[in-house]
Amino acid sequence: MKQGGKRRLIIAFWKTLCLTGITNILPDKAYLQLSYRAFFGKKLDLNCPTTFNEKVHWLKLHDRNPDYVKMVDKIAVKEYVSDVIGDQYIIPTLGEYNSFDEIDFDILPNTFVLKCNHDSGSIVICRDKEHFNKKLARKKLTKALREDFFLKGREWPYKLVKRKIFAEKYMEDDNKQELTDYKVFCFNGKVKCTLVCSERFSADGPKFAFYDTDWKIMPFEYHYPKPKCLHQRPKNYDKMVIFAEKLSKGIPLLRVDFYEVGEKIYFGELTFYPESGLLEFRPEEWDKTLGSWISLGTS
Repeated sequence: MKQGGKRRLIIAFWKTLCLTGITNILPDKAYLQLSYRAFFGKKLDLNCPTTFNEKVHWLKLHDRNPDYVKMVDKIAVKEYVSDVIGDQYIIPTLGEYNSFDEIDFDILPNTFVLKCNHDSGSIVICRDKEHFNKKLARKKLTKALREDFFLKGREWPYKLVKRKIFAEKYMEDDNKQELTDYKVFCFNGKVKCTLVCSERFSADGPKFAFYDTDWKIMPFEYHYPKPKCLHQRPKNYDKMVIFAEKLSKGIPLLRVDFYEVGEKIYFGELTFYPESGLLEFRPEEWDKTLGSWISLGTS
């Protein structure tokens, strides 16, 4: 069996173990060490971390700033961010709910988005309320509300977030297309690169590309391929950089997500542990390059 095939089997086996709940009893450090070995086939060095992924894992265990709890809470973070950059850059929240049954759809507009505040991926988009499938939405969001997102990657702030569903305004660009996602990576308060995610719902799949601060494409990729035509530099990129550096001041690693709608930008979310420290760089040496940009302040 080829090495890649063997690795995929090991990863699949690890994910299956996690789904059974067996791994829930593991201490955080042991869980992270086993997860890292399953994904990368090598030992996680927490004593002298050098790569991006190693340092993300180190930060999970050792960087315990209590502010991180409200910063990962997708509801609470809006007030936090508006205090720093202004509320005109915040996507309006239309309602907060402890369960799906609390949602009053009569008062929601024809288009809206439903999310959970404590995880990643629990998004339901309504583009036409008359044809909205409430049954599927209920199933997805109720399941997400029950799940302990902390257990998936041992990202400690999520353990302390009070789980809720919330509705927010549906945003689209001038061409009625899904928004392009600009993920600005800040290393010790300085922007070094931006990941652009587009074409998420295209027939041939999403396209991801990293750009440096001069908007030159960087010679690596992960997870999804680069687009055939490079992304245009967003009109408000300079403002994104300024805002991201304000929000990441004093933080070893922070990803700040933005959307651009016409002439305006909107804040998306904050992420302390991109891909939960399991980001597969191609070529692999960029794992070490990005790792060198993170100062842990341990010396």
